[in-house]
Amino acid sequence: MVKIGNIELPEFPLLLAPMEDVSDPPFRRLCKMHGADLMYSEFISSEGLIRDAIKSRKKLDIFDYERPVGIQIFGGDEEAMAMSAKIVETVEPDLVDINFGCPVKKVVCKGAGAGVLKDIDLMVRLTKAVVQSTHLPVTVKTRLGWDTDSINIDEVAERLQEVGIKALTIHARTRSQMYKGEADWEHISRVKSNPNIEIPIFGNGDVDSPEKALEYRQKYHCDGIMIGRGAIGYPWVFNEIKHFFQTGELLPKPTLEDRLNAVRQHAEWSTEWKGERVGLIEMRQHYSNYFRGVPHFKEYRKQFLEIFTLEEMDALIDKIKSADFDF
Repeated sequence: MVKIGNIELPEFPLLLAPMEDVSDPPFRRLCKMHGADLMYSEFISSEGLIRDAIKSRKKLDIFDYERPVGIQIFGGDEEAMAMSAKIVETVEPDLVDINFGCPVKKVVCKGAGAGVLKDIDLMVRLTKAVVQSTHLPVTVKTRLGWDTDSINIDEVAERLQEVGIKALTIHARTRSQMYKGEADWEHISRVKSNPNIEIPIFGNGDVDSPEKALEYRQKYHCDGIMIGRGAIGYPWVFNEIKHFFQTGELLPKPTLEDRLNAVRQHAEWSTEWKGERVGLIEMRQHYSNYFRGVPHFKEYRKQFLEIFTLEEMDALIDKIKSADFDF
C-alpha cells in the first residue's frame, strides 16, 4: 500500500496525469472505470482562480465517483498560490498538486510551471506557501531540471520534502526537451534510492504499454507510475497494465465495438457536463486517438467531426457497427 498523507492507494498505483484540455471530468471518469487509481484535474492558474475566471472555476468540478482525486494549481507568486489553495480546499478534493513541470511557453514566461525550475529557492517558497495554507496533502509534479546542464531533481526532492509535500511525481525529461527525445528514468531511480527520501516517488514519461510499465517498475523502483499521453484515446491502458502485473499475460486489445462504446460514453458524459453542442465540439480532439490504428477509418472519422447531437452520433455508431468492418 502507498500512502499520500491520509490517502491510501494500492501497492504500485497507476496515476492519470493532469493534461490541459484532456483530463476533464468525463475523461477522468472513463479512466477511473478502466483502472486509474489516482487522478488530477487539468492544471488551474492560481491567478485565474483569484480573479474568479470562469474557465478556472469550471476546472474545480470534481465528483465522488472519481475519488481519490487531486486538483493541480500553478503560478509564480507565493500569495496567489496560498490563496488559490484555500479556494481549492472549498470543493474538498483529496489533495492539492503543484505544477512545476509544464513546459509550455505561455506558462513558463509567467515564471510558473517549468519556469520555476530555474529558481529552486522560489520553488521551495511557493511550495511552503501552499503547504501552510491548506490542511490537504500537497504533492508536486516537476521535471528533471531546465536542461541537461542544470538537472537539479535531487536537491528539489529533498528540499520540497523538507517543507512538507507528501509525494513527488517526476517527469523524466528536462524543460528544454519538451515532450521530445527519450525520458531518462535513471534520475528517478537515483531520487528513489536516496536514503533521505521518505515520500512516495512516482515516475512519468514514455510509459504506454504493460510491458514497458513492468520493465520500468522493476528497473527503476519507483512507487507508482503516472500515465499521460499513453491514456489519451486509450483508457484501457490502466487495466491492461494491472492485468499484466498480476498474470504476465496481455489482455486482448479493445475491439472496434469497445472503442465505439467508449466514444459514446465519453461523449454522453461530456454533454452532461458541458452541454450537448459544446460537449460534442470538444470531443472532436479525441476521435483520432480513439480510432488510432483502425484501418480504412478515415471517412468515418471525418463524419464524427460533423456531429452536433448525440442522436447523430448514435446513428453513425449504428452505421459503423452494421457495416462489414474488418478490424
